[in-house]
Amino acid sequence: MSLMEKYPKEVKQILAKYPPEFKRSAVMPLLYLAQRGEGYVTKSAMTEIARALDITETEVASIIGFYTLYHDKKEGRYRMQVCADLPCALRGADKFLAELCGNLGIRVGETTPDGTVTLESVACLAACDKAPMFQIQSPDGIEYHENMTIDRTMELVEALKRSGQEGR
Repeated sequence: MSLMEKYPKEVKQILAKYPPEFKRSAVMPLLYLAQRGEGYVTKSAMTEIARALDITETEVASIIGFYTLYHDKKEGRYRMQVCADLPCALRGADKFLAELCGNLGIRVGETTPDGTVTLESVACLAACDKAPMFQIQSPDGIEYHENMTIDRTMELVEALKRSGQEGR
């Protein structure tokens, strides 16, 4: 089912916010809408958005590639994005990320075997003074977790696994 068929009201509301000559500005809200159901933007949704906004598929794909909130492939139910830029690294983010990989049994960019968590390293989540910190993207939205320890993070991962099993 196409994006326009699945969310006709929402698409219409999004497009109505922009004058026709600036309709390309609707690309980010349309991408967010397209990603809502599956947790990623399908190739067909990219094509549909490009056509609706009179832009190229390459332009749509470049936005997905640039922003860490958009994804072009299915991965874990939850995306854990650990901030590892320099200020966070100075507060232990690199060590935290390495220990987290060891505890999850995966490397950065991989998904746990049960499909629960995809672990990513990102540049800045605007909480330098609260590192180690990460955000979790889920079908329900984004949650920020600051001043984290490995023990608290693993408790959170276990809770995510349990909630994922209940939702099946």
